[in-house]
Amino acid sequence: MSTTNYYNTFIQVAPDCPTNTPKVPPVTTTPTVAALQYRLIVERPYTLTSDDIIFGVVAIRADIPGSELEAERARFFSKGQPCMRASALSKRYGWGTHHDAQGRVALYGVGTPEYERLAADPQITQKLAMRSSRA
Repeated sequence: MSTTNYYNTFIQVAPDCPTNTPKVPPVTTTPTVAALQYRLIVERPYTLTSDDIIFGVVAIRADIPGSELEAERARFFSKGQPCMRASALSKRYGWGTHHDAQGRVALYGVGTPEYERLAADPQITQKLAMRSSRA
């Protein structure tokens, strides 16, 4: 089974992120993946892992019944999945994701003191979100 979890890692915004301040993904009639990821993380910081968040969005969008969640999660992760480095939160909306020692995730807005502290911490593995375009 594959995983998207990171441990003791800070994923900084992408080098080509169009904003230098964090933005909340817009809420639309049909919530976007970014809006759902944002809601899951903000409502429960340092509670869910990247796997929980990524599959949670799939489960919400596909309206997977609770009785089928475990089997569907195993099927979903039976092949590789994009990680949080590919999330629009870090590519477009200006949010860094901190993954603690247990893999649990919280958001930090670019330009905030907390973001800068995490981005400068040599004890934390630093990653950049994936660029939106090839440069």
